[in-house]
Amino acid sequence: MTDFPSPLFSSRNLRRILPWLLIVVAALVLPAVLPPFRLNLLGRFLSLGIVALGIDLIWGYTGMLSLGQGIFFALGGYALGMYLQLDNLEPGQLPEFFGLYGVKSLPAFWQPFNSPVFTFFAIWVIPALVAGLLGYLVFRNRIKGVYFSILTQAALLVFFNFFNGQQKLINGTNGLKTDTAQIFGVLVGSDGMQRSLFWITVVLVIGAWFLCRWLTTGRFGDALVAIRDDEPRLRFTGYNPTAYKTVVFAVAGGLAGISGALYTVQSGIISPQFMAVPFSIEMVIWVAVGGRGTLIGAILGAVLINYAKSLISEQLPETWLFIQGGLFLLVVTALPDGLVGWWRQGGPGRLIAMVGLPQRSLTYPALDLDPEVQAEQSQFDAQGSESQGSKGGPQ
Repeated sequence: MTDFPSPLFSSRNLRRILPWLLIVVAALVLPAVLPPFRLNLLGRFLSLGIVALGIDLIWGYTGMLSLGQGIFFALGGYALGMYLQLDNLEPGQLPEFFGLYGVKSLPAFWQPFNSPVFTFFAIWVIPALVAGLLGYLVFRNRIKGVYFSILTQAALLVFFNFFNGQQKLINGTNGLKTDTAQIFGVLVGSDGMQRSLFWITVVLVIGAWFLCRWLTTGRFGDALVAIRDDEPRLRFTGYNPTAYKTVVFAVAGGLAGISGALYTVQSGIISPQFMAVPFSIEMVIWVAVGGRGTLIGAILGAVLINYAKSLISEQLPETWLFIQGGLFLLVVTALPDGLVGWWRQGGPGRLIAMVGLPQRSLTYPALDLDPEVQAEQSQFDAQGSESQGSKGGPQ
């Protein structure tokens, strides 16, 4: 009897699991071979994959292009940065920068950040609440499309200018440094702590992916896709798109806050520059290049593009903006589904055909050995046998 290949190893399944295999192998192998500086960069870029997942959730699945995710990213970073500024201080002592501006007592809104439990929830709850409130005010007025994008960018500018001007309260443009703080008596910027933060980031990226995967399946996921494809029809059938869009926008805000907190402790600082307009636009480019509506593409896009940016900027710092613009044009014109979508749709085979080489096609006998084809053939034969038996039975 011939042993047929398992469905797990069919070409379709391999195309789907290969990106995950690359991520798992990279997470296991790279910490052992990369120097601390490169590992720290990888941890930062993985943390950016979490905010990219949130953008894919609201843009790839729900059709809402937000250009203001930097708001929630920075809020999460500031929450953790404020806690680290207060941790390990003596009673009555203030962070150093307060003395530069003549502040004699700790502002009231800083005081809750003395608690690690409050900070743990503030990292994601505060961004989620701000996103939910902003989203509700926008969606209840049925603002969508390009107007929604412009509004989120306008909100980003408001937050950016506000945080920039708060020198006495949050050190304004200078931001809050985190690499000189300590967690459990260990310096945040030390190699050992950064390695631990890398593993924490890997776990949280996987957890964020499972959360987004859960939200995009079942009836809730179907409702998100319906909002993206035909919101008026969904409203006509009795659903309330406002509630769905508010919830998913709040979730994306919470994910951005977690991403910002992880990035803050691995980059060593949180400042209003994370609310700058170009940074939020870059987030959208990561998702577009990786593949919107794929989830895994958002992570890969964030990691690959930022690593390429780091490597190229070290050698040719003035060329990256041109390369980034070229990538976006390539996606818009030739790869509308991004790298992951291109891969899943047999992109390598089409690329081989473009250079004049014969493209591999699934024909006999390979087609005859495909497990899915065999299952259909078995079902067809069984139906045929039942039909013959009913005809040849007693009259």
